[in-house]
Amino acid sequence: MPKHIVTMPRSVGMKLDIVSYGRRGPGGTIWLNAEQVEQVKRTVSRVPEVMVKVSGGARDRGGAKAHLKYIGRHGKLEIETDDGRSVQGRDVADDLVTDWQLDLCRSQYKPKPAEGEKDTRAKLVHNIVLSMPAGTPPEKVLVASRIFVRENFALQYRYAMVLHTDQAHPHVHLVVKCEHETTPGKRLYIRKDTLRQWREQFAALMREQGVPANATPRQIRGQVKGTRKDPIHHRLRAVRAFQDLPDSQRAARRPPPRSTFMRRKVEAVGKALQAGRLPPEPGRAGLAATRAQVEADWTKTAETLRRQGHEALARQVAQFTASMPPVRTELERIAAGLLEALKARGRNPEPDPQDRPQNRSR
Repeated sequence: MPKHIVTMPRSVGMKLDIVSYGRRGPGGTIWLNAEQVEQVKRTVSRVPEVMVKVSGGARDRGGAKAHLKYIGRHGKLEIETDDGRSVQGRDVADDLVTDWQLDLCRSQYKPKPAEGEKDTRAKLVHNIVLSMPAGTPPEKVLVASRIFVRENFALQYRYAMVLHTDQAHPHVHLVVKCEHETTPGKRLYIRKDTLRQWREQFAALMREQGVPANATPRQIRGQVKGTRKDPIHHRLRAVRAFQDLPDSQRAARRPPPRSTFMRRKVEAVGKALQAGRLPPEPGRAGLAATRAQVEADWTKTAETLRRQGHEALARQVAQFTASMPPVRTELERIAAGLLEALKARGRNPEPDPQDRPQNRSR
């Protein structure tokens, strides 16, 4: 199967083993270069993190058209294309699908699988989101996104992009054609390492716009949070947004439907707490091992910084490591939330210490 390799000249890698990217000096001593030291500063200072994610894709013409209509808000927003145009209107999605010649793409005419069967058709387009935290100037997100798509896709893969500002965090939606324009059989494959490199690149582009931005894996920052399918995530976000509204606005709106998925989980955790303990979770050992490795890497990083004369930054690294939240599985986070809610109501929900979920990795 052909592979597509994306080169990212702007980025400096930083995986779990933070120190491993330093160069070895005389005697095998590891040293961090200036850019790596700046990366450490941004991380321990908790500079806002960028987000780059693949939000889905389409395996047929209809799916691609539907998403193009969605990002253009059915003709209300301008869509920027790879050929430098800004187009708007209800017919734009149809025009782009035709212009991109999606009908000629591989697997376009393979039959759609029956319900429950795996869809093995090749993707026609990738849906990608570039996002920054609330308060970031939207126009700077758009400028950085334009450079990002030009460097990664221009003259290779057709694309369309739209800036959305209807939520607190400004973000750009991309629809990128999977098949290469000039090399038959060459396709855009997006892997985990590709996304990591894209995050680092997008963060660097935001910094060029004068916006503090960082891109480090969640584990390095001490965050352990399971991923949810997009519909669940959007439902929970809508509920939280409704709860954050002023009372006057909440009274005038209909509350969004709550997630039945999360309600069932919370109810199951509540019953487990009443029974005396949470069920064992096989993934917890892996989370604890990852945290132990992260803490060991940060300790090595602090030692390296001291050798290089960055004593103040080394102390900041030690404080950052010590302040990492405890390792908790999703069930343990739900349990902690339930116990806090009960405490707030004046009850005494404290379980026996031996029955409490073990939250620390050490």
